Amino acid sequence: MNITYLPCVEVEPTVEATASVIWLHGLGSNGHDFEALLPELQLPADMPIRFIFPHAASIPVTINGGVVMPAWYDIISLDVARKLNVEQLIDSAQSVIDLVEREISRGIASERIILAGFSQGGAVVYHAALSYSKPLAGLLTLSTYFPTANIIQYSESNRQLPIEIMHGRYDPVVVPKLGEMARDDLIVAGYQPQWRTYSMEHQVCMPEIQDIAQWITTRLS
Repeated sequence: MNITYLPCVEVEPTVEATASVIWLHGLGSNGHDFEALLPELQLPADMPIRFIFPHAASIPVTINGGVVMPAWYDIISLDVARKLNVEQLIDSAQSVIDLVEREISRGIASERIILAGFSQGGAVVYHAALSYSKPLAGLLTLSTYFPTANIIQYSESNRQLPIEIMHGRYDPVVVPKLGEMARDDLIVAGYQPQWRTYSMEHQVCMPEIQDIAQWITTRLS
């Protein structure tokens, strides 16, 4: 079976890679968004991590008047109920799992792979990581929500998955309440997510970047 992989920006370490981070951008952005953040992480030069930043396909987005832009799925309304195209979200999650499988075929153990995502990308990696059949190293979700919490089939392989949730206290796009709902859904499902908030809106900030670097280092050291 021929799999068509998402186009990606790939940043190789200076040594042979023994771990991977697959990191999804938000609505209207692309893989270069978080590639630009890598120097800010100030990770040790010899950390053997391959960073993979996929690009979403461009599709019409209802909340933006049907304008075509990079998106992991269509969003139909922006209220707390967040109506969206669930099939597209699940298809995007499968595309992420395909990238995980490709890393495994390149010799990276699943337990050395982190999934990360911002906003829309975070919603996708929630679904991908928590339904995936092999154990992962961690799940990092930034300024996001978990819209498939009530339909996901949780994988027993990732019941102990370290989950780090980071959110801006003043986020007007994905309001903190949505992040808290994701956290609470995970706790009810038996997970132990870590919840952190920052004095920011729908973005990233330096204290958060430092915490991300420390978390990745701990998970993949």
